Amino acid sequence: MGHDRRLVTKEGQAMLEQVRHICAELPEVEEIVDGFGHITLKVRGKSFVIMGETEEGASLSFKSDLESQHLLLQQSGSYVKTRYIGQHGWVSTKMGAPLNWEELSELLKEAYLRAAPKRLARQLLQ
Repeated sequence: MGHDRRLVTKEGQAMLEQVRHICAELPEVEEIVDGFGHITLKVRGKSFVIMGETEEGASLSFKSDLESQHLLLQQSGSYVKTRYIGQHGWVSTKMGAPLNWEELSELLKEAYLRAAPKRLARQLLQ
């Protein structure tokens, strides 16, 4: 597959394991490989995390809203607007920038809550 972007490097595998660890406590999360070869985490068919890898390195994108996206882009050099879907609030980690997993853990949980049905969101928040 020419578009295969699965995580195969040591860096990519480490990122995938961290994301899996963070999302393990979230109800009904499904991990798939999409048509472009990206590893995508979904809840009830709605994507909230997309991971891929190119020659430049591994990247992690997550669902956000426009206000949060703006704040993340302004306050930190670690994030960029996601290509193609950034106009919807999606944020990506900047390739080569160190990842703050404590912050990313909260951001990924928020991404889940944005995608999850209200019943699942309430279940997590209780």
